Amino acid sequence: MPRYLLAYVAALAVLVVLDALWLGAVAKDFYRGQIGPLMAEQVRFGVAAFFYLLYIVGVVVFAVAPALAAESVTRALMLGVLFGFFAYMTYDLTNLATLRGWSWQVTLTDIAWGSFVSAVAAGAGCAAALRLGR
Repeated sequence: MPRYLLAYVAALAVLVVLDALWLGAVAKDFYRGQIGPLMAEQVRFGVAAFFYLLYIVGVVVFAVAPALAAESVTRALMLGVLFGFFAYMTYDLTNLATLRGWSWQVTLTDIAWGSFVSAVAAGAGCAAALRLGR
């Protein structure tokens, strides 16, 4: 499998699994308690899938590709955390500025989570591509 495709698939798998655990179990009650009235009754899985498929393109382009050029998983982790920070910060600070009921607690928690999960996804994608890619 080509390196970038392998990186994409590995990063996507890691992001989806970790985010499902985070949103479905670990932080479910936190988000429901903080922003429950803003949440949809049913998750729109098609929209969520569209987000994940496109978000990982960003992770691969801006974090994994430069890390593969340097052959450095550490670089993927560092660039992944930055990509996640700026992406989630944009979303969360916009919500904080425009939505009633969006708190600093949600903002900071979500930015931290997005930074972390993006770094792990980028690191996994890079590691998989370096080990298994051609």
